[in-house]
Amino acid sequence: MKWKIIYPRWRKLRHQTPFHLPPHGPVVFAAALPSEVEIEFVDANVSPLALDDSPELVALSIMLTAQLPHALEISEAYRRRGIPVLAGGIAVTLHHGELEGRFDAVFLGEAEGRMEEVVADARSGSLKPVYDYLHKYPDLNQVGPARREILDKDAYIYRGVRMADLVHASRGCRFNCFPCCTGYLGGKMFRPRPLDRVVEEIASIDNDRLFIVDNSLAQDARWEEDLFKALAPLRKTWVSHPIEEKDHLLDLARQAGCWYVYQAVFDTSETIRRRIRRYHEHGIRVEATVILGTDDQDVDGIKRLVDFLLEINLDLAEFTIMTPFAQSPIRNRLAEEGRILSDRYEEYTCDQVVFQPRRMTPDELEKMYDYAWRTFYADESQELKMGKLYLEVLRRDGRFAGRVRRG
Repeated sequence: MKWKIIYPRWRKLRHQTPFHLPPHGPVVFAAALPSEVEIEFVDANVSPLALDDSPELVALSIMLTAQLPHALEISEAYRRRGIPVLAGGIAVTLHHGELEGRFDAVFLGEAEGRMEEVVADARSGSLKPVYDYLHKYPDLNQVGPARREILDKDAYIYRGVRMADLVHASRGCRFNCFPCCTGYLGGKMFRPRPLDRVVEEIASIDNDRLFIVDNSLAQDARWEEDLFKALAPLRKTWVSHPIEEKDHLLDLARQAGCWYVYQAVFDTSETIRRRIRRYHEHGIRVEATVILGTDDQDVDGIKRLVDFLLEINLDLAEFTIMTPFAQSPIRNRLAEEGRILSDRYEEYTCDQVVFQPRRMTPDELEKMYDYAWRTFYADESQELKMGKLYLEVLRRDGRFAGRVRRG
């Protein structure tokens, strides 16, 4: 069978540097398909998307709520001509109850070991409306290397620099953070992939720069230690979400190639100040991920937070407006309090206010979002800070010299 996998278009954050990372969901999904399926892949964010061709099936890999409007347009265009459309991914799993009848079939949950049934049904023209594997987790021994060969690598080069490839070492998360849907999607239990399989996949990736996309690496100290020791010989440079704040783990992470971490910053506490300082002491840079609009914030509080971020010498910061995504703890609470202002998918871009803030108006919050970006990057743009950070890493790790252009 000939399947066309499409990653729908979505709008990046206002103020964000307009590069694109290669998507992870489609290449992981492709790896779960039987070898008999011939794949064409289009990332509509970076490549032209034709809707007048005739694949035997269109598979939409939809990560973000904001991708749903484009996904629904694609589905309508193909189904109008009798071409079946299968939809899966995070956004479909979160919103599947609202999407009934908009696709021929939806797939919920993790795909490994389950696609043979879907392919057989597609071949016989008898797709089921729902393939429900939500909370029915596969044996992670079944997770093979993602099929990155379906990507157009030239589409993920920004100003001569090839973007990092995405890879995951675990699923699930034992933390239940208020804005996050992972507990619903992947479970509240840490599920590591077999370490030898992770190392094998990372070693096979034709890119020196990686993004380990696990929700947090700070899930199990022994596992972190084993992971970092296993990664060190591969001589890759990588970024990740938080690492446990222990000297030996931070040292091992740096030796294993940790470039910088994404660290959530919600307040101006000494805990945050110490954590940023500790990363820096171990040679690891930090990009703060900063959610604006929490119930304890007002206009002056956001101004103090931005001042704090500048004071602690963060390397980068990404600001978003708190967004009550479906199935997240904050969504449930705001819905109970009658504070959801919009359910329009296209507004769930993390730079628009779709709820009623507690201590300011929606207009004030949106203005403070612009203020945060403008003030933090007043002296140097995000693009310039990123470039300087990248060049610093190249200089520090001489083994990467001369590899700025690749791909």
